[in-house]
Amino acid sequence: MRTLAAIPCFDEEVAIGSVVLRARQHVDEVLVIDDGCTDNTVKVAREAGATIISHGARKGKGQGIKSALKYAVDHDYDCLVFMDGDGQHDPGEIPLLVEQIRADAADLVIGFRTLDQMPFYRRFGRAVLDIVSSTGSPITDSQCGFRALNRKTMESMLSSLRMDDFSTESEMLRIAQERHLRIGETPINCKYGDFDTSTKNPLSHGMEVIGSIFWLAVERKPLLYIGLPGLAAMVAGIFFFLQFLRGFSETGLVPIEQGMLASLFLIPGTIAVMLGLGLALVVRMRE
Repeated sequence: MRTLAAIPCFDEEVAIGSVVLRARQHVDEVLVIDDGCTDNTVKVAREAGATIISHGARKGKGQGIKSALKYAVDHDYDCLVFMDGDGQHDPGEIPLLVEQIRADAADLVIGFRTLDQMPFYRRFGRAVLDIVSSTGSPITDSQCGFRALNRKTMESMLSSLRMDDFSTESEMLRIAQERHLRIGETPINCKYGDFDTSTKNPLSHGMEVIGSIFWLAVERKPLLYIGLPGLAAMVAGIFFFLQFLRGFSETGLVPIEQGMLASLFLIPGTIAVMLGLGLALVVRMRE
C-alpha cells in the first residue's frame, strides 16, 4: 500500500525539518504544501527530502488540504496521512493511523488527544467544537488534524470540500458522515509548548470554525436553519398583529407597541421563509 504524508505549512521552519525526516521513515513520500511561507520552511523541508507544492500566497489550511488530496489522487496513492508541521504530532505514530486503513477497517481514521495532554483553554475550545462538529457522531476529537484517508475517502473529499479555512477538519467529518464512510479513531500523543509556531490564537480559530460550520449547515439545510426560524417569527408577528387589531377595535387608539412588535417579527420572518425556500430550491437543483 503506497502512503503519502501531507503537511500543510505556514512558517514552520523551526520544526518542519525534523517532522519530514521522521515521517519519511513510515511513508513512501512526504509532501509539504507551502501556503505562502515567509521564512525558510520550504528550504528546510526540501533539504529534508520533502516534495514541495507552493501556493505562492497564503490561501488557508483548507486549500492546502485540497492540494494534497489532488496530488495523492493524481499520483495513485492508496493512503494519505495529514499531519501538522509544528512538531505537535509524532510522525512515529503514523503506523497507528495507517493500520486501520491497511486492514480495511475504516475509510477515515482520526487521531484523538486525551484531555490531560492539552492546556485548559484548549480543552474547553475542543469540547465546544466537538459538540458543534459532531452532528450526532460519537467522534472523540473532531478537530485533530492527524488523520489518515483511504483512496475512496480521498476522492470523496476532493470532490466535496469547499472551505479554505481551519474548519476543514469539521467539514471533512461532516462529508464522511453524509456519505456513510467508516470512521475510525486511534489515540495519539500531542505535544504543546515546545514551539511557538501557532499561526492563529485559539479564540479566533474557534470562532472561525464555528462560523464556517454554521454556514455549511445553512447551505445544506436552509429550510431548517433559515426557513423554520423565519416561520416561528412569522407566527409571533401574526400574534402581535392580531393583538394590534384587537387593541385598535376596543379602544379606537393605535397600539404602537403591538404594531412595532408585529413589524419586528413579521417582516424579517417572511423574508427568512422566502429565503429558506429559495435556497432549498437551489440545493435541490444542485443535487
